[in-house]
Amino acid sequence: MSATDTRKRLWIAFGITFVVLIAQAVGAFLTGSLALLTDTAHMLTDVSGLAMALVAATLILRPTSSKRTWGFRRAEVIAAFAQAALLLVVGIYSAIEGVRRLFDPPDVPGTELLVFGVIGLAANVVAISVLASGRGSSLNMRAAFLEVINDALGSVGVIVAGIVIATTGFVRADPIAGLVIAALILPRAVTLIRESVGVLMEFTPAGLDLDDVRRHVLELEHVIDVHDLHASTVGTGLPTLTGHIVVRDECFADGHALDVLGEVKDCVAEHFDIAIEHATFQIETERIRAMESDDITHP
Repeated sequence: MSATDTRKRLWIAFGITFVVLIAQAVGAFLTGSLALLTDTAHMLTDVSGLAMALVAATLILRPTSSKRTWGFRRAEVIAAFAQAALLLVVGIYSAIEGVRRLFDPPDVPGTELLVFGVIGLAANVVAISVLASGRGSSLNMRAAFLEVINDALGSVGVIVAGIVIATTGFVRADPIAGLVIAALILPRAVTLIRESVGVLMEFTPAGLDLDDVRRHVLELEHVIDVHDLHASTVGTGLPTLTGHIVVRDECFADGHALDVLGEVKDCVAEHFDIAIEHATFQIETERIRAMESDDITHP
């Protein structure tokens, strides 16, 4: 999916979500429902998250320069982290307030709660259909899609609470629904935070085993050592790999050094689960390796 298509989908989802946010805020004020208030707060994070996703989707279109060699590719990861952090705050608040209201449940009008829950669910279904096909295109889009999915599940909780209260008068259904929404939010928020932090901290991309990379490269003819092997992810779909390959001194005289470089790149491209388009290797001799600082450690 192109960046332009991504922005169009995000704009549509943002517009739908913003309108429903206003409607649900009015509903939460009129009904006093925790489930609806929680869903409204969640919807607010959706609107904020979609706005950040839009900004990130716009920034990554900006060209690279000598000062920003990767452009703004990591903006999407920062946006995903911010969205997940907002979700985490909402989830924790919902859990605390839900427990409190279990012991002191306020009166909540079930019919009004049901109406606003249906409105929220209908809007979320439309937003989900808009974002669904692009959810795998980036971490940013995945975060936006997960937020809308979570909010749809929250709307289902609001609807169920409304039906129960309207038919049985069991007002504790409202805080129970709030707790269910919190339980849906928190694990996904934690997962997304962990993934985005992994990119920001430049951890090795999932699906790439550096020990396996080193082992494959060392099996190549003329290679006698591999060091300073590092891998990270700049942005979605952009893993990078760098390393120093040590060959015998005579390889630079008989032309084998260039052959080794080509073989290493082929090895990286063919033998691992993820495609690494940005792989940079330095071919060096044993003498150059010996001149390097003794405190260099193998990752």
